[in-house]
Amino acid sequence: MLPIHELLNRIRWDDEFGRGDFRLLYYDRKKDGMIEVPVKQIYFDSNDHFDFNLVDESGVTHSIPLHRIRQVYRDGKLIWERHVND
Repeated sequence: MLPIHELLNRIRWDDEFGRGDFRLLYYDRKKDGMIEVPVKQIYFDSNDHFDFNLVDESGVTHSIPLHRIRQVYRDGKLIWERHVND
């Protein structure tokens, strides 16, 4: 399986592959559930290779570890998934 950071880099930097509607689902500890966000709404700190940043509806920025990403969809089709042990 392709590591998540490599997939996210490909989405960001490969113009042909990056054409599409990408969405990711990540586990939110506080809500104890999955959150779906468009990849267009996340951004990366150039000095941090382990997290992505997301601004919520209140304008608060959250730093979310990449290991919490569970699934990535492209145009509604699942293209990447992390299986976790329960």
